[in-house]
Amino acid sequence: MRARFAWQIGSRTLQLGVRTLIMGIVNVTPDSFSDGGQFFDRADAVDHALRLLDDGADIVDIGGESTRPGAAVDVARTPSSALYAKCSVTPEEEFARVIPVINEVKRLCPSAVISVDTYKAAIASAAVENGADIVNDVSGLQWDPHMAETCADLTCGVVLMHMRGLPETWRNLPKLEDPVTLVKHELKLAADQAQDVGIARERIVLDPGFGFGKRLEENYPLLTQFDEFPSLGFPLLAGTSRKSFVGRAMGLPKDSPACDRLTGSLAAMVISIMRGAHIVRVHDVKESVEAARVADAVVE
Repeated sequence: MRARFAWQIGSRTLQLGVRTLIMGIVNVTPDSFSDGGQFFDRADAVDHALRLLDDGADIVDIGGESTRPGAAVDVARTPSSALYAKCSVTPEEEFARVIPVINEVKRLCPSAVISVDTYKAAIASAAVENGADIVNDVSGLQWDPHMAETCADLTCGVVLMHMRGLPETWRNLPKLEDPVTLVKHELKLAADQAQDVGIARERIVLDPGFGFGKRLEENYPLLTQFDEFPSLGFPLLAGTSRKSFVGRAMGLPKDSPACDRLTGSLAAMVISIMRGAHIVRVHDVKESVEAARVADAVVE
C-alpha cells in the first residue's frame, strides 16, 4: 500500500495515495515531441484541457515551452554549474501562450486543478495569480535563480523534477552507472533546498524525470526500482507517457510518431503505480484512468 499524503495546493488539499491521480498534459507549443503543435492555438488548447477534464483528469498541466531532446532553453544561470543556454521561448512569449489558457479554463471550469509547467519564476507567479494551483518545474528550482524564492512566497503545490544538464546537451552527457542512486540523491538535495527557502514539505511532490537527461537504457532501472523513491518521504509523480524508451521497448521504429506508444505508455504507467507513484502525468487520459483503476485495485 502506498503512503498517503495531504498535498497542500493553495487553499485546497489533494489526498494522495487513496487512488492514483491523473495529470493530463496540455502543450501550448508548436514543437512538443508528443503532439507537434496540435494544441498551439489558444482555443484548441482550452478545448483540449476541458476534454481531458471530462475524460477524468484530476489535474491539467499546461505548458508553453518544449523541453524535448535537443531543445534550447532560456537559462539565466544554474547555481551548480553556471551553465548558459540561448533563449528558446522568452518569458513574454510563454506568458502569451499559457496565461490566457489558464485563465479561460479556470473561468469555464472553476473547480479545475491546474498545474503550470514552467521553470521561469515570472510565469509561475503569473500563473498562480490567474488560477493555477501547482507549479511543475522540470529543473527542480535550478534554472531560474528566482524560482525557489518565488515558490516559497506562493502557496501553491510544487513539483520538483530531476533533470540532468539541458535538453540540447543530453546526447553528450556521460553514461550513468547507477541512475537510481544518483536521482534519489539529487532529488533529496532539491527537496532540502526547497524547504530551506521556505517551501513547506506538505507542498512538495517529487518526480524522477524519466527521459530528462537519461539515456534510453537508463530509464528502465528508474522504472524497475521506482519503489526505491518512496523512502525519500514525499509523494511521487511519474511521467512515462509516450517517452522514447517506451517506444524502444515496444520495438517501434525510431521515427515512429509518439502517439503510437499508447499501449507501452499504459504498461509503464501501471508499473510506476504498482511501485508507488501517487500521480501520473499522461497524454491519453481516458485510457490512463481506466488502466489506473485496475492498478489501484491491486495496490489496495
